Amino acid sequence: MRIVQIAPVIAPGSGVGGVAHHLEEAFVRAGVRTERFTLAEARGAWLPEPGEGLRGRLALLARVVWFSTVGTALARRHLAARPDAVSICHNDVLAGDVYVNHGILRVAMRARGGYAWRMARNPLHLFTAARDALRYRGRYHRVVVNLTAAERDALRATYPRLRVPTVVVGNGVDVDRFAPPSPEERAAARAAAGVPDGAPHVVFVGHEFDRKGLGLLLAAAAGVPGLHVSVVGGTPDMLAPVREQVARLGTADRVHLAGRVPDPLPWLHAADALALPSAYEANALVVLEALACGVPVVVTPVGYAPDVVEDGREGWLVERTVEGVRRGLRAVAALDDAGRAAAGKAARETAEGHAWDAVAARYLDLAAALAADGTPGAAGAPRPSEAPR
Repeated sequence: MRIVQIAPVIAPGSGVGGVAHHLEEAFVRAGVRTERFTLAEARGAWLPEPGEGLRGRLALLARVVWFSTVGTALARRHLAARPDAVSICHNDVLAGDVYVNHGILRVAMRARGGYAWRMARNPLHLFTAARDALRYRGRYHRVVVNLTAAERDALRATYPRLRVPTVVVGNGVDVDRFAPPSPEERAAARAAAGVPDGAPHVVFVGHEFDRKGLGLLLAAAAGVPGLHVSVVGGTPDMLAPVREQVARLGTADRVHLAGRVPDPLPWLHAADALALPSAYEANALVVLEALACGVPVVVTPVGYAPDVVEDGREGWLVERTVEGVRRGLRAVAALDDAGRAAAGKAARETAEGHAWDAVAARYLDLAAALAADGTPGAAGAPRPSEAPR
């Protein structure tokens, strides 16, 4: 069997490209021939990288439109030359046996509030919504993979005319790379983060501050004396209003703005908890990465969180309010050494059940079923009841 993965970028990281990268590595370890179809194969390598400001947003729009249109045409040609392959599409392109739903734009925008305004002011949102309506009403794919059962249900509610079967396969985590730190590694990471000895320390990781609830977290943390917060992610222009909020709250001495970093691992090693009070997540990889590091989490019950967190065990499931988030932060600050060790042990045990090799095996089972069926859109495609949970 041969697997072709389709994504604009396939590279290490915590985004969609990182998921494809980890699956690729796991497929190779399983002895499966694996190929890529990326923006480079779609002849879009000349397009500028997305960045800050209007120019950066226009660059992102250009890449998405190119990969969705030119990429679709070239991907179909690429796959037609490989009739023995099972293809897995992660983004944009309207082709591939399997489409992985990494998030539903319309659901995300509604969760954040001001749906009509958010959609109308952003051409990329309008294009993506139109493209996805076309995707889910057609037969461009043979099966849709959702990352959680809740996301599967949200997809069918949002697109009731969905014409292909859906299954559930969650994301995974590199349990070898993301592992609990030694005492020496933890001490060095906390010192590098500027966190005083003995101070409770929560870390936020992400770039979409509004959706992921950074403002809410900072407001909640202001009411927990002595608690330090590190913000990992964001460009300088994104961090400017964060600095203003921190100044108004009077917490500049205990909020650390790291900005974009090449690797979040040292920050997780320095943390007593990860805090991510998101309005919407399909499946936040950083939650599993934190758990794998033995770091409990303070999260809202969205995306994968309810599937991997039992309130008070691996972390805290909280309401998306200042007081709700503060409840979780106070629980973190109240942990003694024994409580921290117990939460860390439970977090690690949960993460070990989601190693990438196990996730890749589910994809390979799905691919084998599609390869055996052989007919695009046939009734023999997997049914929702066959989804790995």
